[in-house]
Amino acid sequence: MKLTGERPMEGATPDSLLALHDAGYREVIARIGNGRILDVGCGVGGETARFCGDNRQVIGVDYSPETAVLARKEWGPGGPRGTDAEFAGMDGAQLGFNNGSFDWVCSSHIIEHFTGPETHVAELARVTSDDGTAFVITPNRPADFENPFHVYLFEAADLASMLRLFFHEVEVLALEGDDVLQADFAARRASGERLLKLDFLNLRRHMPRKWYVWGYEHALPVVYKMLGSANTGIGSGLDDSHFFMADEVTDTTPVLFAVARKPRRFPEH
Repeated sequence: MKLTGERPMEGATPDSLLALHDAGYREVIARIGNGRILDVGCGVGGETARFCGDNRQVIGVDYSPETAVLARKEWGPGGPRGTDAEFAGMDGAQLGFNNGSFDWVCSSHIIEHFTGPETHVAELARVTSDDGTAFVITPNRPADFENPFHVYLFEAADLASMLRLFFHEVEVLALEGDDVLQADFAARRASGERLLKLDFLNLRRHMPRKWYVWGYEHALPVVYKMLGSANTGIGSGLDDSHFFMADEVTDTTPVLFAVARKPRRFPEH
């Protein structure tokens, strides 16, 4: 799969960002039990496969059918790293499942990609069972890097407010990084800001978004190659042990971790 900056890729994405995703799934896994589990935005399937276990039925969906096919070939039944997980191509704002189909629903680093995130949250709530739980993991807006794929960013209060439209019980926690992780993020943010200064006319803010995305996709591999692994954080060895959960969200908190229970049910028109 080609590096575009939209999806984390081992060997091509900074280790700290891979660790960030690993830590989010680690925390979801620590909070779930048996039953039916849905992973929305499964990507190539490695994280989804971690949900598998006895008395669990795991399904991963991705908006890209091609990516879902790759996930199934690698991580599905009969694949080289085969598990019991199933995969399908599906829009996170139009999930093809019945109401209340899942005991546990995970949306990891997906909501920030929606221009209308309420459609995604509505679907998460719809497919979550009455006594089920949904987890929403997303960058914390004050700490996030500029990324054209991130079109709707949240602070803790914003995310809680959005989720409470569709769930009765919502808790937003902090997925924090230790000092080593924060230093890595600060160094890469500084490198990125130096590069952005080359766009001294701020042209990226005035061009059509699809042009900006195209330029970002094509420039990122070149920039990573020019900077070398020491500056990009690839091969740094940072892993999910540098992340921990906390109750208080601050401006430097890298990730928001929301737990939503008791989905609201609305009469169908």
